[in-house]
Amino acid sequence: MINWLQHSTGGLLTLAVVSIALLLILIVKVKIEPFIALIVIGLLTALAAGLPVGTIVGTAQSSANSLLEKGFGGILGHITAIIGLGTLLGSILERSGGAQVLTSALLRAFGEKRAPLAMGIAGLIFGIPVFFDIGIFVLAPLVYVAAKQGGKSLVLYALPLLAGLSVTHAFLPPHPGPVAAAGLLHVELGWIILMGLVCAIPAWFVGGILYSIWIGKRIHIEVPDEMIVTDGTEVDENAPSLGLVAGIIAVPLVLILAGTFGSIWLPKDSTLAGVAAFIGTPAVALTISVLLASWLLGIRRGINGKALNELAGKALRPVAMILLVVGAGAFFGAVLSATGIGKAVAGSLSDAGLPVILAAYVISCGMRIAQGSATVAIVTTSGIIAPTVTQLGYSQIQLALLVVAISSGSIIASHVNDGGFWIVSRYFNMSVPETLKTWTVLETVLSLSGFGVAALLMAVV
Repeated sequence: MINWLQHSTGGLLTLAVVSIALLLILIVKVKIEPFIALIVIGLLTALAAGLPVGTIVGTAQSSANSLLEKGFGGILGHITAIIGLGTLLGSILERSGGAQVLTSALLRAFGEKRAPLAMGIAGLIFGIPVFFDIGIFVLAPLVYVAAKQGGKSLVLYALPLLAGLSVTHAFLPPHPGPVAAAGLLHVELGWIILMGLVCAIPAWFVGGILYSIWIGKRIHIEVPDEMIVTDGTEVDENAPSLGLVAGIIAVPLVLILAGTFGSIWLPKDSTLAGVAAFIGTPAVALTISVLLASWLLGIRRGINGKALNELAGKALRPVAMILLVVGAGAFFGAVLSATGIGKAVAGSLSDAGLPVILAAYVISCGMRIAQGSATVAIVTTSGIIAPTVTQLGYSQIQLALLVVAISSGSIIASHVNDGGFWIVSRYFNMSVPETLKTWTVLETVLSLSGFGVAALLMAVV
């Protein structure tokens, strides 16, 4: 029996299925923290597959080459600075009042009739540097005002905003999911940004505009008077300008894209190519952005160094758990590769004629629906798929589209096991059935639309 598990394709596939099932049981039923569950299942899978203990955890003399250390160290060395700096950038933008500046300008520009579109664009832009839940906390009051002034259902104004925040959080750096997937599948972030935008914008339009208008006419949610605390068009006189806010958001994206495409278009040994490669390195690009934001949105506007340090400390606290999950997921993926499970999965997909992009999407959907966390779904799916992808010789564009497909699966069918479900329900005055009919369906529309665009582009390239 042990020999069959370790050396046959059927045994390795069985081991993979059992491992994932146990992982979900630990997370969903036993309520163990995902990063602990990933480590436990990774260790058990490695032992069941017959890997030497020294290979798994190292020896008393050295653990540098162990799967545990390489799994954690390899991915965290790549993404820690990116996620941390991205979080700091978002926190400074939030603290400066940049969200209110951006949203208020859009509401004035589009007018009352097109306020839902303005909210959607605000979510799409402001969602790039800030986490999904922070975007809701900051922008929800402006949604209340727009809905009250428009005299229509709160759903009509909330869903476009939520769609923008959701697709950027799922598809674009510096958010943890796509950054982690890029590290596990060895994709340049410039390609992730480009393909993420190409897939995110159509998905946002289908879900955040077309679906939101349709469902907003059918489900009426009133805005409670106690939720109205500000005038949506008024901005603090000390707030930064719209151009400055937009520029700060654009800087890291432009620099990273410049680094990616500079390596293609510029002569390899030229000084300009070296400069582009340096400033386009994601950690460097985000460092430049954080320094600019600290000065232009912070110190120059009266926020001293001590206040910025306190803001950074507060913003970075949630990052620790994200990094632990990503590291543990990378270890689990390393185990799947070392045991031969990855090759077995690749062979089975090839024999079945199932495209890898579809398999990745389905696995990610299953992980999301079962345990609720988009980040866990992305990291786990990327770890499962990585050994298969290594053998296929995909280009950077194809790998980026695969990341988008995995990210699309990670947002499908948000329901009661997802913290975002309850945040949406609470902030937008919806009952559980109403949240299922609006938010859950919206996430599914975004997921299917994003995957559809990615799959179509994969077929073309």
